[in-house]
Amino acid sequence: MNSRTPFLGKCISISTLLLSLAVASTASAQITPQPVVESAIASSPVASTTGAPLAQVQAEDQPGWYERAKRKMTKIVDEGAMSLNLSGLAHHGRNTYTPEKISELNENAWGLGFTKAIRDEKDNEELVYAMIISDSHYKPQPMAGYAYQWMKPIAGNIEIGGGYTYSLISRTDYFKGVPFPIALPVASIGTKNTKLMAAYVPRLSKNKGNGDVLLLFVRIDLN
Repeated sequence: MNSRTPFLGKCISISTLLLSLAVASTASAQITPQPVVESAIASSPVASTTGAPLAQVQAEDQPGWYERAKRKMTKIVDEGAMSLNLSGLAHHGRNTYTPEKISELNENAWGLGFTKAIRDEKDNEELVYAMIISDSHYKPQPMAGYAYQWMKPIAGNIEIGGGYTYSLISRTDYFKGVPFPIALPVASIGTKNTKLMAAYVPRLSKNKGNGDVLLLFVRIDLN
């Protein structure tokens, strides 16, 4: 593993456990079933020597969901381009928070982190990241996770993206700081190397005082 990425390397196991189900379902969808003619199974050396159908043997040869997830995370960390994440804005919904509540909240979500990103065969983006920012109550909020974006060029080198992220987040106001998983939509605009990124936290309560939040940060290429 590249010595420049020890921080992200430590996040592989956490991200793998969190994202394994999503990765497994994606990987399973990409595996093309091999048609096996019944007569061919009977005459197959594998079937005759092991007593098991060829399709079953092929399925047993496939790596498990955890191993596929681990390989994916390791590939992104080892081969991905390194970016610096700079956070600076957490916009609280004016229609879901009262003015009094907003005046108490921190919207300068200063923080930083690192991202490793690769492009898949369809030129979409996969990445792993680790960040720490100042949350709505001026407390440190560390997070690490995985994101996938479908990318579309719009003009010259400019492209837009949209997708999702799965991450582990630690907040002092939830579960006494114990990290918990969360899935959020993400979007971006910029070049392949430098982007303005956005993650959206939807409203989780009907109470006007616990609303939606838009987090903005910039990814700057370090390669």
